[in-house]
Amino acid sequence: MSQDDDSGKRSNPWGNKDRPSGKKNNPWGDAPKRGGGGRGGSGGGRGNGPGDLDDFIKNAQEGLRDVLPGNMNGGFAVILLIGVVILLWLASGFHIVNPGEYGVVQRFGAWSRTQTNEGLGYHFPAPIETITKLPVTIQRSMSIGYAEAQQGRRGTITSKRDIETESLMLTSDRNIVDLHVTIQWDIKSAEEFLFEIENQENTIKKVAESAIREVIGQTDMFPIITTGRDNIAIKVKEIIQKNLDEYNSGVNIKQVLIQKAEVHPDVQSAFQDVQSARQDAEDTQNVARAYREDILPKARGQAIKLLQQSEAYKQSKIAQATGDASRFSSIYQAYLSGKDVTKERIYIETMEDVLGNAEKIILDGNGNGQGVVPYLPLNELNSKK
Repeated sequence: MSQDDDSGKRSNPWGNKDRPSGKKNNPWGDAPKRGGGGRGGSGGGRGNGPGDLDDFIKNAQEGLRDVLPGNMNGGFAVILLIGVVILLWLASGFHIVNPGEYGVVQRFGAWSRTQTNEGLGYHFPAPIETITKLPVTIQRSMSIGYAEAQQGRRGTITSKRDIETESLMLTSDRNIVDLHVTIQWDIKSAEEFLFEIENQENTIKKVAESAIREVIGQTDMFPIITTGRDNIAIKVKEIIQKNLDEYNSGVNIKQVLIQKAEVHPDVQSAFQDVQSARQDAEDTQNVARAYREDILPKARGQAIKLLQQSEAYKQSKIAQATGDASRFSSIYQAYLSGKDVTKERIYIETMEDVLGNAEKIILDGNGNGQGVVPYLPLNELNSKK
């Protein structure tokens, strides 16, 4: 049936329906009211029954027909509606990356690109592309060995709860130390952080805990609880960063802070005994060093003196021997020049040495023993004077 055949009836793309003349329909007209009362009635108000839904759809169709020009058919209306839906779908792909954020775009689940510049951007809406925004410049912190708990209505009071499974560690000298460590880190590669590791924060924590135990296990107790914390923190940071880089985690370790390093109460007494013994050993070593510093210079001085005396004795003996050899050589040369005279002189000198202090008895030359001749001991008389 066309409009020329019947002026009171118009073509409806969803079916023909006679409209009473002189009545204007609302494009989203209300469903006709039925008799009856409240929600429990069979025809009450805007019920949820099938009849109400059909009436609503029919009224929507009539309203759409009224707003469209008369020469447009229902197919064009459907195309227009689909076009509007597509435009709205495409418009949903606009996004804003805030300062300090990176936008990681995935196309059908795979990484496509990363928007590093802040501001307006665009990606194909789901299910083609999705975007994940990550704050990369914010510094994050992670605690190992303890947990912070906020108390009070506003959560302003913070208390620390010790976690012994994380805080207790064995040192190289077989002591147990209680450590509280804070790891500060941020993201240097958003795509690696999202796709290369799973459960990122838990992975970072496990790697950090392993590195701390490795360094503590190679260090004695005393440096850990006194002046060696900074060196330990540097070593731990290097190991954590190296392991995370091998995992392609996209994480940058900013700082490792040792908040607390104490002896565990269960080994406190034993540790004090060890420290007392160590102090006694250091005192004994100091006394030994003082004695060594005192005795070594003296010993070195005596050694130098003995060496000098030995050198002088050697030189004197060498000179004496040289002189004796020279005198013997001169005597020998004199002997060669006059053997008889030299023999006689040597004989006389020798006899003087031998008989100079001997008692002398003079015998007669006849040899009968009766010719003992007394002599006057002039030497003795002279000595008595």
